[in-house]
Amino acid sequence: MSTWFTLIWIAIIGVGIFLYVVLDGFDLGVGILSRFAPSKADRELMIASVSPFWDGNETWLILGAVGLMAAFPMAFAIIVPALYFPILAMLVGLMFRGVAFEFRSVPGAHEGLWDIAFCGGSVLAAFSQGVMLGMFVTGFTVTGREFTGTSFDWVAPFPLLSGAALIFGYALLGAGWLVMKTEGKLQTWARRMGRLALAVVLVFIAVVTLVMLVHQPQVFGRWLRFPNVLFLWPVPLGTALAAFWAWRSLGGSGDAQPFLATVALFGTAFLGLAISLWPMIVPTSVDLWTAAASPSSQAFLLVGTVILLPVILAYSAWSYWVFRGKVRADSGYGH
Repeated sequence: MSTWFTLIWIAIIGVGIFLYVVLDGFDLGVGILSRFAPSKADRELMIASVSPFWDGNETWLILGAVGLMAAFPMAFAIIVPALYFPILAMLVGLMFRGVAFEFRSVPGAHEGLWDIAFCGGSVLAAFSQGVMLGMFVTGFTVTGREFTGTSFDWVAPFPLLSGAALIFGYALLGAGWLVMKTEGKLQTWARRMGRLALAVVLVFIAVVTLVMLVHQPQVFGRWLRFPNVLFLWPVPLGTALAAFWAWRSLGGSGDAQPFLATVALFGTAFLGLAISLWPMIVPTSVDLWTAAASPSSQAFLLVGTVILLPVILAYSAWSYWVFRGKVRADSGYGH
């Protein structure tokens, strides 16, 4: 039974992280792109497109973090010291973005400065999360059951490159969202920005694949040795098809397809990363079973989660339904 509890919890955490990346990713992406908006009116429209959603999207980050701490306390105790400064920087970025969002429209406020803070906070949060991703790809320094590296292990070429790449990844999500929610010249501009960001993201996906294949022998064996290759080939094929769909739709006329294609691209990339790291929760040293809390603790926590999770899903779905349609300067959200 303990095995099932562990699998259920890692599924909950995985889904929470993916939903956070997609949902908060697009509004962080809009924040990143906002500084480069064609005009002030376009910037206002961009910000209005995410205003009903941005704070609720961060719920999934809390779910993932709390789930990791509660269900896999050993992993939490290793990961947090290793990523202390990127986590701190992410929280500062999210704080600046939230404060700027509220204060930029206050009468007498220096709107230009708050717009810079909004964009800067979004960039900092995205970069910090990318650094964390880079550390998961390269692995943590662990001896026994303790982190034995330093809080500056992330200051290395690959994690920093990963941080820069995720800025473009979130910009791609943001561009797809803007294509879906806006019209006219702003939509055309978003398509162009989306294609630029997509090119960078595809290069980074290739780099991550090569780094993992070269530096982690178990990943090479998992993907490229027989008979695994017979079962896993749909994942890279799906990634390639999603990338092609995203590129074509960004250059086409459909409104929803660019965002859906980008979500599909992130989904296949996320699945590929999960397959590569399985069953490690602290790459490359601690697996799920070693890091898991006791079955009684996992079962107790699962009761509350089973009650809370449908409420979060229902609220999120309802909010996106209410504010569906195009956002316009004169009439708000269309239906």
